[in-house]
Amino acid sequence: MTAPVPEYSTQRPSPQGVYSRSIRVAGSSMNSGRSFVTTMRRFCTLICFTLAWPTALAAFAFATASWAQGRKSVDTDVQAKLQYCKVCHGVSAQGFRGYYPIPRLAGQQPPYLENQLQAFIEHRRTNNVMFNVAHSLSPSMVTALAANFNALKPPPLGGAPRQLVAAGQKIFQDGLPDQDIAACAACHGPDAAGSGIIPRLAGQLYPYVIDKLVNWGKERGQNPKIPDTSAIMSPVAHSLNKSQIEAVAAYVSTLN
Repeated sequence: MTAPVPEYSTQRPSPQGVYSRSIRVAGSSMNSGRSFVTTMRRFCTLICFTLAWPTALAAFAFATASWAQGRKSVDTDVQAKLQYCKVCHGVSAQGFRGYYPIPRLAGQQPPYLENQLQAFIEHRRTNNVMFNVAHSLSPSMVTALAANFNALKPPPLGGAPRQLVAAGQKIFQDGLPDQDIAACAACHGPDAAGSGIIPRLAGQLYPYVIDKLVNWGKERGQNPKIPDTSAIMSPVAHSLNKSQIEAVAAYVSTLN
């Protein structure tokens, strides 16, 4: 028996089929390539973040430490200046009774303190010692000192003649209508706490208030080129006689 002869097809593979398989293979390769690139990008990003994070953290820590150190330095400078001021103005800035009475700064209005320090610099107010002190202070230091003094609340030193207090209270609260002198309370407040550039008088030293009112025209408003807010007090200070000044000074010195 004769063996069967194998049959061979004469049909060639379809070009579309070959092309289709090629596209699938190429597409698969392209997709794999994109996946690889994406993965590598993510990997690089992760590596960069991992390496950068400690650096960023260290930079933040350094900046925080520098700020804290700077803040500590500023606080130290303020405290040093406060101690310097307290040598004359008292340990709690309550003032000092001596041959030259030195004013109480405790509880004083910050804008008033800032204005007076500037007045010394501009020679609107005369005092050689305070000119030298004020001239060495930066604006930020002046602001810091004023805020610190305002926060202090020691009791008044007292020492004024008690028998003058009642008369002083009447002048302070009601004024002297027959002399056309307004009540001190109209500007300084009923409790003599002051407001803004109007000073606190409560607790101020008895001899200091007398000295300032008696010598008002010799110490305040001394630079005609720079108008001074203290000008409003000139007619009042000049209208009060010595006994009236002493009475008002005695009254405000007792206020806490």
